[in-house]
Amino acid sequence: MRDVSFDTLAVHQSLKGKSHFTSKATPIYQTSSFSFRNLDELESYFEGETPYLYTRYGNPNTDELGSAVATLEGAESGVAASSGMSAILAGILAVAKNGDHIVACDDLYGGTYHLLDAELKNFGIAVSFVSFGNEQEIREAIRENTKLLYTETITNPFLRAENIKKLVDIAREHSLFSMVDNTFATPYVLQPYKDGVDLVVHSATKYLGGHSDVSAGVIAGSETLIQSVRQKIISLGANLSPFEAWLTCRGIKTLALRMEKQNQNAQFMADQLKQNANINKVYFPEFVSEKGNGAIVTIELSSQCDIRTFFASLGWIKIVPSLGGVETSVSYPLGTSHRNLPLEAQEKLGINDRVIRISVGIESSKEIVNQLLSAIEASLI
Repeated sequence: MRDVSFDTLAVHQSLKGKSHFTSKATPIYQTSSFSFRNLDELESYFEGETPYLYTRYGNPNTDELGSAVATLEGAESGVAASSGMSAILAGILAVAKNGDHIVACDDLYGGTYHLLDAELKNFGIAVSFVSFGNEQEIREAIRENTKLLYTETITNPFLRAENIKKLVDIAREHSLFSMVDNTFATPYVLQPYKDGVDLVVHSATKYLGGHSDVSAGVIAGSETLIQSVRQKIISLGANLSPFEAWLTCRGIKTLALRMEKQNQNAQFMADQLKQNANINKVYFPEFVSEKGNGAIVTIELSSQCDIRTFFASLGWIKIVPSLGGVETSVSYPLGTSHRNLPLEAQEKLGINDRVIRISVGIESSKEIVNQLLSAIEASLI
């Protein structure tokens, strides 16, 4: 589908023409394995002539999801995983092994920070966390055994927009792989693979699924790298179920519509909240792309606000540990996403008991802001 807009691509990612049936929607292949009529047909799988054997190895629904995200990212190939975290792990293990080293940005999602800081030690992989806003720090952290530079296009929770082209330049200069989590931006806003990033990962649980009813991950890249990632997912048992893949593909069909509205709402919110005297700081990126700056706004309330009263006064705005659904919700980084970050790291990043991350939904922009302002007003000491 050459020269087709993002909006059209997002809607028309299906198995059209790949099935003997003519259903408008892709069927759910809710099966653990596939059957064969004889041993010759079974052998054809191992010869590459038949695509499916066992759902952990591959399934039409999970393949559709990997292909859909790869297409939207402008990548050669993609593969689905059971969650964003399992996609990250599979991607890392596809390019790094025992004795290798990774340089990662220090303002990551807390779960990713823990994975890199604690769990990778068990694989014999060392990680250095540095400020990716400082090019010199990145360069100074690179060692002879460094294999990968890892970051997020828009960081969590303070929404720093990464300089992807500079990252790619440094990686290529040192013959390193680059890997970027594009969850917050989505391919609607940014397509880092087109700028030279080797692997692009998503927690599809968030905006790709879009309705807070699925847990899934996807990673996209070159065909060669994705073959390696796919094998890691198979070996680790990190495959996604067919039904959740189907739900995520269904969500992707409305990704452009949702992101356009949520980006607009987030911009309106950021502009309005910057004028509030009871908010110390509003974090919201600028000039990310012509399509918008993402749909997350992070704020730090002033000391005049009681945080418990604020959360208890949110009304129809939900308190959740996640993000990306069509409903506006808020999360508490210190108590959820960045709870297990070392205290030193929390303090360095500025994650304190007054920081709130807002996932902006598709409701009326004015009503969202008014509800937040009402909670702030109620929380004043």
